[in-house]
Amino acid sequence: MLQVENLNAWYGRSHILQGIGFTVGQGEAVCLIGRNGAGKTTTLRTVMGLVARRTGAVRFKGEDIIGAPTHRRLGMGLAYVPEDRRIVRGLTVLENLRLGLVASPNRHKEAAVIDRIAETFPRLRERLHQAGDTLSGGEQQMLAIARALAADPEMIMLDEPSEGIMPVLVDEMFELFARLKREGLTILIVEQNVERALQLADRAYIVDQGEIVHSGLAADLMANPEIQEKYCAI
Repeated sequence: MLQVENLNAWYGRSHILQGIGFTVGQGEAVCLIGRNGAGKTTTLRTVMGLVARRTGAVRFKGEDIIGAPTHRRLGMGLAYVPEDRRIVRGLTVLENLRLGLVASPNRHKEAAVIDRIAETFPRLRERLHQAGDTLSGGEQQMLAIARALAADPEMIMLDEPSEGIMPVLVDEMFELFARLKREGLTILIVEQNVERALQLADRAYIVDQGEIVHSGLAADLMANPEIQEKYCAI
């Protein structure tokens, strides 16, 4: 579903991504792991078209989208949940969810989409008319995920979804991710909790200083003592 080839990206003069390449098959869960500053977030942002200077190829469903605007990628079925959540201040939970439908072919089915989201996220159903930025950190993360899912994407990219979240909500989120994967959603995840990410994923890539330095089945990486020592204690 997603093929990334020789991807390079810059912030100003800083060459952050240096020839990264990886694939994500339809229905797979793939994780990117590595130390802080390795280039994982920049990879997701570049795939989503949020980094201005980039070269290489990013193919989604067979089409090279390296030059496509972000809203077109959304319309093609590619969703992104950023690390900082981007909950819009002053808008209610419901209004934030509606933003997820702006570039979606489902925007004319708003009532049905909101009902589905409310069933999936009971905590949000109770707070639809509350300002989104007044929710707890965990609830804001759920709102960011729900907003991305509102567009009914074929693939979702998640950047550090468990960061700063209470363990009980982390458990809920990863149970949700596992269920979405079983239902056929393709997932690309960057996650500081490496063990949880590897438990969810089919395959994993290790990113170091803007390059892919290792890849393999998630189960094999979980069983690799060197990988465990170097990356799972991050």
